[in-house]
Amino acid sequence: MNENLPAGLDAESREFVLQTLKTFAERKLGQETRLRLDAEDEFPMELVQELLGPEVGLHLIFLPEEVGGLGGGGYDLLRVSEEMARIDLGVATAFLAIALGVDPIIVGGTEEQKQKWLGRIAEEGLIVGYGVTEPAAGSNVASLATVAEPVLNAAGEVESYRINGTKQFITNGGVGDLYTILARTPGGPAFFVVERDREGLSVGAHEVKHGIRASNTAQVILEDVLVPADQLLGEIEGEGLNQSNKVFGFTRLMVAAFGLGAGEEALERAIRYGQERQQFGAPLFEKQGFTHSLIVPHFVRLEASRAYLEMVAHTLDQGNHALQIEGAIAKYFTTEAGNAAADASIQAHGGYGYTQEYEVEKIRRDVRITTIYEGTSEIMKSIIGTHRWRMVVRSKGGFYREMAQAVWQAGGDDATGLAASALAELYLAAHRTKLPRRQWALFELARLSAEVETAVQFSLKALDEDLENPELIRAASRVHAASAAREVAQTGLRLLRASDAYSEEEIQTWRDASKFEQCLAASAGEMELMEKIVEGLKD
Repeated sequence: MNENLPAGLDAESREFVLQTLKTFAERKLGQETRLRLDAEDEFPMELVQELLGPEVGLHLIFLPEEVGGLGGGGYDLLRVSEEMARIDLGVATAFLAIALGVDPIIVGGTEEQKQKWLGRIAEEGLIVGYGVTEPAAGSNVASLATVAEPVLNAAGEVESYRINGTKQFITNGGVGDLYTILARTPGGPAFFVVERDREGLSVGAHEVKHGIRASNTAQVILEDVLVPADQLLGEIEGEGLNQSNKVFGFTRLMVAAFGLGAGEEALERAIRYGQERQQFGAPLFEKQGFTHSLIVPHFVRLEASRAYLEMVAHTLDQGNHALQIEGAIAKYFTTEAGNAAADASIQAHGGYGYTQEYEVEKIRRDVRITTIYEGTSEIMKSIIGTHRWRMVVRSKGGFYREMAQAVWQAGGDDATGLAASALAELYLAAHRTKLPRRQWALFELARLSAEVETAVQFSLKALDEDLENPELIRAASRVHAASAAREVAQTGLRLLRASDAYSEEEIQTWRDASKFEQCLAASAGEMELMEKIVEGLKD
């Protein structure tokens, strides 16, 4: 592959993969099957094996070409994850956990390890589990309790490792053929490839879950499991945290795409229902109490999510994998948006939304996990807030001011630039009293960072002349920009007042610097924009 070209499939190949997936779902995953799998809490082994088999081979999309894969990139992962989530998030979780499991091999394995293990996964369609989360530490890899003790041969060389520990909430834990296990070695955390049939490896009972019930979740227990030294990924101790950090951009993009797909599916069902359901002589979709409360706000946030996810995916495909913060924003903002959209869809359906027949209650239960697994929303906000605080202070506000300038120079929405500029002033004002050391304040700043940065990307996307529905997207972008500006102003004022650390003069200085009144005025004309969105969604 030409290293100067972006990673991933061409548009025609990607569309073929997506169409194959849709056709498979129509044949094998109709509503009756989806509801049965959910009701019976059943992992669809035959179905997953067919997806991994030679006729479909969907797992090949995220495997490198040199081992028999298709060499898909970040944008391909986004589109496939989104589409699978629209079909069934339980099956999507079960299948795409394999992608998560192979990531440590891709980023950390030696060439020999990649050829051996990735080649086997490609050819044999192995089910893989990703073994990081632990009972006491959750997904905090720095608090690792699983230990890999070196075993020496007669010459004093490490010939194997003896692994002891328990991994919790492992997707595909009870059905995996292979696991990538993170364990603490004398040289630091490291990933190991561990086969299911290794003596001492066992699995716990299948977890009975609130949602994604078609996926298998179980403990993976390792008791004196001997693993050859050449199954230490990279064959160097202590690289596990670096390897896990390298995959965060991809894995959090994948989970964000789950939130996007599930939210879109729920919202689309609500739109269809609103157009069909008559109330007082007219469809629900002609009533602002329905559209402006239950449809438009969620459409706007899902489209803002899509714009941001596309930026992350394309950045990954250009070879920049250092996207831990952007991955956290993508996951946090999009999964929260997907949850809110699914919840609104139940409300939009009224009593029918609470029944199984309309399936939106299942989507709501399924999408709930996306704000929890692969790092909770709270962990995401901690990452976002901590790093953005440092970046803004280090740049003396330049980090967000430059975003504002980029939007204004490109001809983007003025409110987006106002929001970014105001956020720079808020971070600097908060820093003067070390306000972000209070976790609630840090989390609120992180939330505002996600609002502003998604608004920036959405505003830039809205300038694209090749949009399929430019008027609809531009109206949604302007609504999101106004919301971001309003949120920064109102939340900023609340934070400063709530802290009791600022005089009236200091608060007024911040209001002036942040253009407080202009941020609030950005909402002018919002009702007309919402009407445009409603009209656009009728098409």
